[in-house]
Amino acid sequence: MCSTVGSGRFEPLPSIAALNRIPSMIHLITERQPLPLPIDRDRIMAAIDVGTNSIHMVVVRIQPRLPAFTIIAREKATVRLGDRDKTTGMLTAAAIDRATVALKRCQGIAQSLKAEEIVAVATSAVREAPNGRNFLSQIEKELGLVINLISGQEEARRIYLGVLSGMEFNFQPHIVIDIGGGSTELILGDGHEPRTLSSTKVGAVRLTRELVSTDPISNSEFNYLQAYARGMLERSIDELKSYLHVGEQPRLVGTSGTIEALAVLHARDRLGIVPTPMHGYELPLRDLQEMINRLRRLSLSDRAALPEMSDRRAEIILAGAVILQEAMLLLGLESVLICERSLREGVIVDWMLTHGLIEDRLRFQGSVRERSVIRAAEKYQVNLDYSQRVAKFSLTLFDQTQGKLHDWGESERELLWQRQCFTTAAIL
Repeated sequence: MCSTVGSGRFEPLPSIAALNRIPSMIHLITERQPLPLPIDRDRIMAAIDVGTNSIHMVVVRIQPRLPAFTIIAREKATVRLGDRDKTTGMLTAAAIDRATVALKRCQGIAQSLKAEEIVAVATSAVREAPNGRNFLSQIEKELGLVINLISGQEEARRIYLGVLSGMEFNFQPHIVIDIGGGSTELILGDGHEPRTLSSTKVGAVRLTRELVSTDPISNSEFNYLQAYARGMLERSIDELKSYLHVGEQPRLVGTSGTIEALAVLHARDRLGIVPTPMHGYELPLRDLQEMINRLRRLSLSDRAALPEMSDRRAEIILAGAVILQEAMLLLGLESVLICERSLREGVIVDWMLTHGLIEDRLRFQGSVRERSVIRAAEKYQVNLDYSQRVAKFSLTLFDQTQGKLHDWGESERELLWQRQCFTTAAIL
């Protein structure tokens, strides 16, 4: 049920220039603004997402000078807090016990890795349960772990920050969809302040629990599942589309375990392998519809036997796929791009923002790609101050001779900057 993976992967942060333009996004759940932290040393912190289906944690090493973070451990437990009492809507004792065990394990891992702080948030299932706040109080009393209960819009805001931490929007409109166990978040943005944030009560666990009772699913239940998902999403998608400017063609970005699981199935079927990472993988709508037609005819045991499919994911994958399909049809978009960054990474970015670890003095790291280059240069012990001076001089020559000695553009300019960083490394 639980697994811990030390990845050592570099997780770049969102565009500093873009974040400087969105002060309204940089707010706290609490009223008191934390004091800025010094940047003279790396810091270890953990972020926990207490979701409807699973509890996820990442432990990261933050490098304030870049700024950047590296994931040093991951933890996931499928606890199904969303399996609430059907009569009362309360979190069940069994689900609370599973969550408590998982949170204690997460806390122990974070402490063993010397995490200075654990930031935990709870979402849909705890928000809606009548005993949700009692559950949080119980966890604080038993474990000393404070979990912030966040609204659907706040969840969407942090998902947006998480996506920006690993994907460049290049000032073009993107729609982010995150299909969770209890809710689906939709965000429209172009790297600046999000134009719209929404959270709708349609999730893979919720719809499976409330609408699916046959195995394999009957035609009548399947048709109702599609109609229900479409009806629930219509209002938020109509509102989102009203914020698109005339002529804009947004790209759809998908996050969450459900969408990643669908992409893995697609890659295994079409390529014979699963790319690592899945970040940037594209799933066409027509292929998604073919997958749904196959999944609906399979029993739960047959779905669980599919490659890369866990038993717990097999239970909810069809409902999640239908939610994605209906959203894409309503949006009129033909494919979805996979992003492996989401709420947990957004919690980390938000923490760094509120503690003053992303500042104007780091404006030269204005994109995900640039920060990745800086991080690689640091790994090979490049003198960054010197290499940046050399790169700046090279760019000045590039700009002064543009249109006279060459007709290169921004992409060649960026490649020159990257090359100078590592040419300097070779010289040194």
